[in-house]
Amino acid sequence: MSQDALLSPGFPGEVFDDEKPLSDETLEYGDRMMNALVGVDRLYREESEDETGLAVLNMDRDARWPGEVFEDYTAAADRMIQLRNVAAQLPEADRRRYYEEACRSVLAFLTWRADGLPFRDQLQGFLHVPPAPASDTELHRLRSGMDELLQRLGHTRGDLAARFGTWEAENRVLPGDVVDVTHELLDEAWDRTEERVMPIPATREDGMRVEAVRNVAYNARCDFEARTIQLNVDPVLTRPALKHLAVHEGYPGHYLQFRMREVFVELGLVPPDGLLSLVNSASSCVFEGIADAGMEIAGWIESDDDRLQALLNRYRAGIGTVAAWQLHAEGRPHGEVSDWLRRHALAGGEGWVANRMKFFAAPSRAVLIWSYWWGEPTVAEAWRSIDESRRPAFLRFLYGRMHSNCSVEMFG
Repeated sequence: MSQDALLSPGFPGEVFDDEKPLSDETLEYGDRMMNALVGVDRLYREESEDETGLAVLNMDRDARWPGEVFEDYTAAADRMIQLRNVAAQLPEADRRRYYEEACRSVLAFLTWRADGLPFRDQLQGFLHVPPAPASDTELHRLRSGMDELLQRLGHTRGDLAARFGTWEAENRVLPGDVVDVTHELLDEAWDRTEERVMPIPATREDGMRVEAVRNVAYNARCDFEARTIQLNVDPVLTRPALKHLAVHEGYPGHYLQFRMREVFVELGLVPPDGLLSLVNSASSCVFEGIADAGMEIAGWIESDDDRLQALLNRYRAGIGTVAAWQLHAEGRPHGEVSDWLRRHALAGGEGWVANRMKFFAAPSRAVLIWSYWWGEPTVAEAWRSIDESRRPAFLRFLYGRMHSNCSVEMFG
C-alpha cells in the first residue's frame, strides 16, 4: 500500500520525511515476533476458551502474519526463549530493551497458564513493575491534592466524600445526555489533537462514535475495528470525566495510537507486531499511559475541574491496585474487598464500584490496573523532560514503536 493511500487528503506526508526506518535486522526480527505472538494468542484462546485472547486486537486483517503453530506451551516457550536471545543482538538500544522485556512477559504468561504463577510474580513477570499496591502515603497525597482543589472550587462543607458529592452533582451529565456530550467532546479532541499533537492520518468520518452500555467490567472501551467507544453509563459521570474518556479512548489516545501504528507498519518504518494490542505485556503500561497522559500532551487541562479529574483518575488507579491486591495476593473475600473499595471510592457511585470489581475479579486481567497506575506517570514524565523543539520526533517515537516503561525513557 502506498503512502498516499494511507494518508487522508489533509494529512501532510512530510510528517514522515525525517523518520528513518529501523534496521533490517529489527524489521526481520519483528516478522518473527509477530508470527510467534499470533501463535501464542491462538494457543491460549484454544486452551482457555477466553475469546478476548492475549492479543485483544490484531489489525493484520489480511493475515500476512498467520502465526506459528505451537503444539503446547512448552513449544511456545522454546520459541520465546530463542527470540529473547536474538533480541539482545538488535542494533537499536530501545528495541533491544523492549523486545527482551516483551519476550519475558510472554514467558511469564506461558508459565502462568502451564503451571500457575503467584500474583506478585505475575506483576513482575507480565508488566515489569514492583509487586505492591499503591502506598498509603501516595494515596494520602492524592487525597490532599483533591481536598485543596475542592476547597478552591468552593466545595468546603463535609468530609472529602461529601464534597465530592456536591462537585459531582454540579458537573454531572445524566445517562441520557452522555452520548451527545461525549460526541461534542470527541469533536473538540480531534481538533485539538491536530493543532497541538500531530495531524491525524484519517478523515474525521473515520473517527470514533459512542455507544452507551451497562453492566460491563469497564468504564469505557475502544473498539477500534468498529470505530466505537463503548461507554458505561452505570457510574455517575461528569463532564470532566467524559472529557478525559474522549481523550483516552479517542484522540490523542487509543484511536490515534492504533491508527499511527497502522501507518508506520504499512510504510515499513516499524515491525508488524505494532498491529497487535496485547494484554499482560511489557507494552501494557505505556499503552494506557499514552491515553491517560493525553490531556497533558494535548494541552487540554484548562481548569481546576480538569485538574481535580486528573487527580481522581490517579487516585482511582491507586485504590484499584489496593483492591486487586487484597483480592488476589491476600485472598480476601470478594464482599470484603468490594466494601473497602466502596468506602474509599469518593466518586462514581455504586456503578463505578461494581464495574471495577468485575474488572479486578477476572484472573486473566487481574494485574492490568497496575498498567494505569504506572503508565501515566511514566509517559507524562518522559513528555515533560523533552524540549519542545524535539517533541514532534518524540511523538513519532512514542506512537510509532511498541514500548515498555524502560524503553520509552530511551528516546534520543
